[in-house]
Amino acid sequence: MDTASATVFVFSPCFSLGHLVATPNALAQIPDTEILASIKRHAGCDWGTLDADDLQANERALAQGGRLFSQYHSTQGVKFWIITEADRSVTTVLLPEDY
Repeated sequence: MDTASATVFVFSPCFSLGHLVATPNALAQIPDTEILASIKRHAGCDWGTLDADDLQANERALAQGGRLFSQYHSTQGVKFWIITEADRSVTTVLLPEDY
């Protein structure tokens, strides 16, 4: 009897994402696979292309509570943000002009 084996990857986010939402503009300009990969990065505390001040703000927010912010670029060069609200009730994918 031949039994197929599978590799299972377990992902443990650093914080709760709450409800996941995206603006229509973000959905139209960023491929779904890139959005999902970036949400995984965000949840794993990989904040993308932030400056030192924003990185420190995220570290404080993790420790003390507060909004979490990430910035990424799609393969087509579209800049987009992922923001998790301070109460961790919702995480939003959006373009800067959607803010």
